[in-house]
Amino acid sequence: MSFFKRLKDKFAGKPTEEEKELQDLDQTESSEEDKKPAEKEEKSTLPEAKPKEEPKDDFDFDDGLISIEEFEEIESQKLGAKFRQGLEKTRENFQEQLNNLIARYRTVDEDFFEALEEMLITADVGFNTVMELVDELRTEAQRRNIKETEDLKEVIVEKIVEIYQQEDDNSEVMNLEDGRLNVILMVGVNGVGKTTTIGKLAHRYKAEGKKVMLAAGDTFRAGAINQLKVWGERVGVDVISQSEGSDPAAVMYDAINAAKHQGVDILICDTAGRLQNKANLMNELEKMKRVIGRAVPDAPHEVLLCLDATTGQNALSQARNFKDVTNVTGIVLTKLDGTAKGGIVLAIRNELHIPVKYVGLGEQLDDLQPFDPESYVYGLFADMIEQTVEEHQEEAAETTENDGDTPDEQK
Repeated sequence: MSFFKRLKDKFAGKPTEEEKELQDLDQTESSEEDKKPAEKEEKSTLPEAKPKEEPKDDFDFDDGLISIEEFEEIESQKLGAKFRQGLEKTRENFQEQLNNLIARYRTVDEDFFEALEEMLITADVGFNTVMELVDELRTEAQRRNIKETEDLKEVIVEKIVEIYQQEDDNSEVMNLEDGRLNVILMVGVNGVGKTTTIGKLAHRYKAEGKKVMLAAGDTFRAGAINQLKVWGERVGVDVISQSEGSDPAAVMYDAINAAKHQGVDILICDTAGRLQNKANLMNELEKMKRVIGRAVPDAPHEVLLCLDATTGQNALSQARNFKDVTNVTGIVLTKLDGTAKGGIVLAIRNELHIPVKYVGLGEQLDDLQPFDPESYVYGLFADMIEQTVEEHQEEAAETTENDGDTPDEQK
């Protein structure tokens, strides 16, 4: 199965066995009706025979529930639809430029690769990542003996997934465990959607049955505490806070104690976003982490950096700066639906080796989605993937039809 077809089947769905059987049955019945109309009339007067019941095994019963496989398939399709909708602007930009490139350069040569480099750089994929990607494409084109650019489309998408996954294909999974207090520290500059992301994360974890608490650690920005309290009320979780100007480490201390006392599963801690003074921010974050680590061994379990996708290369610069300040374990990329620069995901992962854990694909509460490399590339290239698969299926059908013709029919 081709890579494109696997993505299409996973995220856009495929015909079920029942649908395939019905299609085959329709074709068989229509063929028999054409051949034996008289026989059909004669049979229609007879009583309809009851179908023989197949013996059922102990576990074959209809309880109104779907199987795990069916549930996972439905969830994949929902996820595919979310990424397809959320990455619409980036997809239109990516696909249009790539299709124009392929139409302009029919053969795989150095001129094509140089034009592809320029296209990917303008999409904010990042210079180093682009150079690595195009070098791998050159090698792969030679290895597979690919001569036409049209045949390179699928390889481009495959390589994008490989570059993201690198040596760890589960890097985007959150380090959360049952039976302990999980602590998530949220960092990021003001204005990137950090507080909103905290609220959406709290909503997601609460919907999963977890007991969630928020800690208002941004005591510096005016209104930050109240903003977090509004989100707490909206999603129905407690918010631990002190007055503006308080020591953020003291807030963490109170929040940890309250979380332990109330049996909280996940504590999400807000922090100040004063990146312009690295020394002060570093000292503040280190003090908060020390307080958390004393109370909860190995905590914080995740340090998530919130970045605004619409800022493109500036987001990459912020990621570098925060990586210098603290140990960032993952990225939350917000406002991905509002930009044509979704290629920044690859640059962050490949150049900084920080996995993207969540992406914001809209304004609704459930539009903050766990990041998945295959969902991401499907969202980037959905139209192209589906069109290519359909073209291949039509070509295969024509070939099969021609192979089935008699010599007289082929003439």
